[in-house]
Amino acid sequence: MSVLSIIRDCLDALLHPSARNDALTCARHRAFIAPRLLGSLGAFAIFPAYLAMRGAPSALEVGALAWLIAPILLSWFLSRTGRYEGAYALSSLALSALIMVVAIETGGIESFAAVWLIVIPLEAALSASRRVVVFAAMLALACVTTLILIDHFESLPRAESNPALRASLIGFGVASATLYAAVLAFAADALARTSVVLLSKEEERYRLLARNMSDVISRHRRNGAVMFISPAAETLLGVPAMQLHEHGLFERVHVADRPAYLTALSDAARGSEASSVEFRLRRNVPVDSCGSNHLVEFIWVEMRCRPLDRAGPTGVGSEAEVVAVMRDVTDRKLQEQALDVARGAAERADAAKTRFLATMSHELRTPLNAIIGFSDMLVQEQNLMLNAARRREYAQLINDSGQHLLSVVNGILDMSKMESGNFEITPEPFAARTALISCCNLLALRARENGVDLSADVPQNLPDITGDPRAFKQIVLNLVSNAIKFTERGGKVTVAAAADEAQLVLRVSDTGVGIAPDDLKRIGDPFFQAGKTYERRHEGTGLGLSIVKSLVSLHAGEMSIQSKLDEGTTVTVVLPLAFAPPDEGKIMTLAPAGRTLPQGQAFQVKKSA
Repeated sequence: MSVLSIIRDCLDALLHPSARNDALTCARHRAFIAPRLLGSLGAFAIFPAYLAMRGAPSALEVGALAWLIAPILLSWFLSRTGRYEGAYALSSLALSALIMVVAIETGGIESFAAVWLIVIPLEAALSASRRVVVFAAMLALACVTTLILIDHFESLPRAESNPALRASLIGFGVASATLYAAVLAFAADALARTSVVLLSKEEERYRLLARNMSDVISRHRRNGAVMFISPAAETLLGVPAMQLHEHGLFERVHVADRPAYLTALSDAARGSEASSVEFRLRRNVPVDSCGSNHLVEFIWVEMRCRPLDRAGPTGVGSEAEVVAVMRDVTDRKLQEQALDVARGAAERADAAKTRFLATMSHELRTPLNAIIGFSDMLVQEQNLMLNAARRREYAQLINDSGQHLLSVVNGILDMSKMESGNFEITPEPFAARTALISCCNLLALRARENGVDLSADVPQNLPDITGDPRAFKQIVLNLVSNAIKFTERGGKVTVAAAADEAQLVLRVSDTGVGIAPDDLKRIGDPFFQAGKTYERRHEGTGLGLSIVKSLVSLHAGEMSIQSKLDEGTTVTVVLPLAFAPPDEGKIMTLAPAGRTLPQGQAFQVKKSA
């Protein structure tokens, strides 16, 4: 370990704890203590040699030696209290006292020591305090004035009469004062260099933070104009930071979010608390390596802003400024939107469950009540004196109720299979015209009972179609039965089919009650029925169109509905004439009833043997 390192460690041990946390303050305290301790100890070390050569010291020399204790006391004062300005003020007092004593004893204002009065404010300049410098300058002027007054009243001892010795003393005074002033200049230069180095390190530290932080730091005027923005903005927005200065950043804020952006900055400039706002920013995304072409997209950012803390008093006309930190929160916003979508889906599922329970409680209870009621009457036929015709009538009602109950259960089971992905179809070629005519014949009796005119417009040359004939008939039966059910007496239901290139276009039109525009958007959802439950005049589970929509999608087709209240409804189904099923064992993904399937859900499609 070198001698300088040992001396530095000893000086650091003498520093006050308040000065050890700041490198610049530590350097200033060390610069104050080191020369005083080393100078005093050095003077004490060479004083015996001086006595050996000089002989018995004079009173003045003894006083100067005693004064050497003052720098040691000043170092002890700074080490114990940490009062840097106070130590320099005491140092100025001690130095001026020594100069005054020597000057009074050696000729007053004409003494060789008088020139040292100039050194007093120069030494105080190292304190970096205007108050200490002013105090030292006033003290030096007071000493000069005192020496002039003492000289004026001729109260000084007799000056040295030997011109050669007098010149030597003056030369010594000027040289020593110049040498001490040079030491002070070197000390000031060392402190300045230390300050520059520390400032450079501090700037580099903050520059490193600004360049490597993912968050963007910016400084704004109250009107939103950017005065400074960190380089992270280039990564965030894909443009040079200089283009975001002044109102460049504001122009990239989404038009709908600009009022909130400006309001947050204005509130932060007026108040003392931080404010926060979320808004969208336009970002350039390069599409090639050279960056000449780019896409534009909007990202969500969160900005926290607070008023800028100024050092010193703020002028009356100065404008308030704001410091802001911006962070990309696009992923969080997407997660929130996904949560909202999931919450909406859960609410709709809960509403569907409620509708299902409400509908099933009616649709199942009605036929069950009829079955139980009429079967009880048949059990008690001896008491009720039922004849054969009445028994047949009750048996027919029980059969009708059972058939209705079976159709409801079958619809629920089919919908459950579709939603669970277990519904199987077997595509094969079949005659579409024959299937359509057969379905119309099956529903002709129901149409006559309801007073509805059912007609079929199917050309003779309608080509065959490849698909599941059972699913095709279910599509036609559900559409036509729905049209008959919602058409008043005297109305008309028309079933039309035609070939359009490689597609079969099937239209089922009626002149019934129609569907409201709000309900039309949800037609096809499971268990949904148009109109309010307590206003409905027709029974049903709300599964017919949902099953149709799923079966059409399963055949790679499309379904559309046009309707107006009190004018009727037209349902159009477009199916490919040659449905190409996937290979055996492969899964065909389908969202039943127009909804999105959970991951892993699919329909199984089998080829015909």
